[in-house]
Amino acid sequence: MGRILTRDEAWELLKEYNKEPFHLRHGETVEGVMRYLAQELGYGDEVDFWGNVGLLHDLDFEQWPDQHCIKVQELMKEKDIDERIIHAVASHGYGICCDVEPVHEMEKVLFAVDELTGLIGAAALMRPSKSVKDMEVKSIKKKFKDKHFAAGCDREIIKTGAERLGWELDELMQKTLDGMKADERND
Repeated sequence: MGRILTRDEAWELLKEYNKEPFHLRHGETVEGVMRYLAQELGYGDEVDFWGNVGLLHDLDFEQWPDQHCIKVQELMKEKDIDERIIHAVASHGYGICCDVEPVHEMEKVLFAVDELTGLIGAAALMRPSKSVKDMEVKSIKKKFKDKHFAAGCDREIIKTGAERLGWELDELMQKTLDGMKADERND
């Protein structure tokens, strides 16, 4: 069993391999949603663990996009990070860029919310407020249906994520939006 990181250690590790503000902010956004959902789904004692997995999920993406979810396993093993974190982080790329399947509910949540936070974040930028605070699910659904909007956010992955969790798509959207609202910073 490897090391369990503190939030500060996870943040420093993310910054070691990521310099782009967009990637750092995305990590923080997914972290916030993961922390929120850990609490909401009854995993209050694992909030920090869920948050760190969310923060680190794209650790390798900026420098090694073609090895995403593969390289991260190597990097984390070299740093003797707990195997549960490695598995969870890699599992969000299941069927896309790696064969590590999301098994734990936390891993399924990460798989589902990663792409969706990108879509919601892009939708928020289009609003006069530039915020999710005044956003509703119907706005997300409208943007979700528009294949040209945030085209890089894979709708099939979002749908598959909801299915894996046994949630309706609207439920996933609402929970993710609630998590983003709870975490929104005034940057």
